[in-house]
Amino acid sequence: MSFNTPIDRRNTASVKWDLMEKLFQVSPDDGLAMWTADSDYPTAPCVLEALQKAVNHGVFGYGFESPAYLDAIAWWMKARHGWEIETDWILTTQGLGNAIALCLDVWSAPGDAAAIFTPVYHEFALKVQKAGRVVTECPLKREGDTYVLDLEDAQSRLTGKEKLLIWCSPQNPSGRIWTADELRAVAAFARKNSMLLICDEIHHDLVFAGNSFVAMAVAAPDEMDNTVYLTSASKTFNIAGQRTGNMIIADEKLRADMRSRLNSLDYKPSVLGVTMIAAAYSPEGAIWADAQMAHLQTNRDIFDAGINAIPGVWSMPLQATYLGWVDFSGTGMSHEEVATRIRDVAKIAVSAGPTFGTGGETFMRFNLATQTAVIEDAVSRMQKAFSDLQ
Repeated sequence: MSFNTPIDRRNTASVKWDLMEKLFQVSPDDGLAMWTADSDYPTAPCVLEALQKAVNHGVFGYGFESPAYLDAIAWWMKARHGWEIETDWILTTQGLGNAIALCLDVWSAPGDAAAIFTPVYHEFALKVQKAGRVVTECPLKREGDTYVLDLEDAQSRLTGKEKLLIWCSPQNPSGRIWTADELRAVAAFARKNSMLLICDEIHHDLVFAGNSFVAMAVAAPDEMDNTVYLTSASKTFNIAGQRTGNMIIADEKLRADMRSRLNSLDYKPSVLGVTMIAAAYSPEGAIWADAQMAHLQTNRDIFDAGINAIPGVWSMPLQATYLGWVDFSGTGMSHEEVATRIRDVAKIAVSAGPTFGTGGETFMRFNLATQTAVIEDAVSRMQKAFSDLQ
């Protein structure tokens, strides 16, 4: 596996590297890109082989959601997550950001609200706002080294205008894996308040040893008629640039509503995206995904040990994802001072905690899906940037 082979992503039209100076004022010449959630190593060999075969064929005409593609998705969900689905339930979108935007478009109207549990992936709120809808924040409760639900508090924050509850499992940015009981409670909360549950499970394959992910549909099968499940191979296999994601919708009416909207937009899937996912969701892809988690375990351990050695700085223990969620509240510094040190001294581009909503004010998010040498470099830079705290 080539997880530690250095790869220069600069000047490849990479958002992560080629836009970091514009967005973060960190030069790619001597800085590190540890913000947006894609990986710095190649995808699985089985995916590359399938893509190379397609390139060698040389014809890139119109395609469709082939049986091989649909069967591969169904196989993966059953083999990896114990979730039996029908291939008819699968719809394809241009990634999960697009899927969330479509859900807002189909099942809400301008002025309606969508509930989110914060801190959470910043694009949830952005998608809601871009659609002309209102964000209702329901803060998670911090308990020790993790977050827990506070549904009583969440209930008090609802306005009655909420049509959707957008849920993240595993949780981004904290890497929290929800229990089956918690998932059932969330699904019941959505139904009780007449909200359609939009369940984003994009990080469901990125689970560290000793932890078990539970799919919402497995935990709460009775809620399938009120849930839209969002999945993608993009994070697991580093193919987000192919802009191919899936909605899995068991309920016939919900599925018909979304299929109608996709047809009205004349949306058709990318031929290469379909090819890559069919190859990724395979026994060979599963072996590679497991090897990736062993690599990420090493990176996580090095990162946590180095960051936690800085007085007043604490990295939340990850159960899943490759996104380190680091709390700087113990330093006594303002967010601006922390951000300045990371940007100007450490020269690292990271995701700012406040963009994840209430609860993220003292945090920064670091992408750990890179070469181990980069993690070691990042830790060294961070320790130097905060050396006066030693």
